[in-house]
Amino acid sequence: MADKRMFARTITESDAFLSMPTSTQCLYFHLSMNADDDGFINSPKKIMRMIGAVGDDLEILLAKSFIIEFPSGVLVVKHWRINNYLRSDRHRSTPYTEERNLLYIKSDGAYTLDAEKEAFEPGIPMVDQRSTQYSIGENRLEKDLIEYNAPAREEPHELDEEGKKAEAVIMDLRKKWSKNK
Repeated sequence: MADKRMFARTITESDAFLSMPTSTQCLYFHLSMNADDDGFINSPKKIMRMIGAVGDDLEILLAKSFIIEFPSGVLVVKHWRINNYLRSDRHRSTPYTEERNLLYIKSDGAYTLDAEKEAFEPGIPMVDQRSTQYSIGENRLEKDLIEYNAPAREEPHELDEEGKKAEAVIMDLRKKWSKNK
């Protein structure tokens, strides 16, 4: 088990999470801190005794689907793969393979028991394999410039206002690009 854990603000600052009592939120954090590298916890009652949580706190986490409970008593943090990224060379697989085989991973990365979701993919993504939503790298800018420098059309054409603005932006990028080379 790793010494460090991460928490996604999309989970811990959601209305569903913040509407829970602070003792329940505290239990979620402690369960996550004590989970193995796949998000499984085999001793939730011990953790509850350590922090003074009551059974209602666990029931709230179950009811709001922040954790999933198995008949064996093992729990898994539903949003584990959203919260944590572990490099494959540091990842140790969970010993709870029977429980893991019952899980599926939704497209957002959350665990589910629903068989209609995507199949479980073993392996944890590398830390350097982040998914950036709004990123324009130099390669993309270079590709745009190459496409812009494609052979001109045989017929001259007039640019509308949006076309003129786009052309101005491309010219600015071209100037900045040539200065950086």
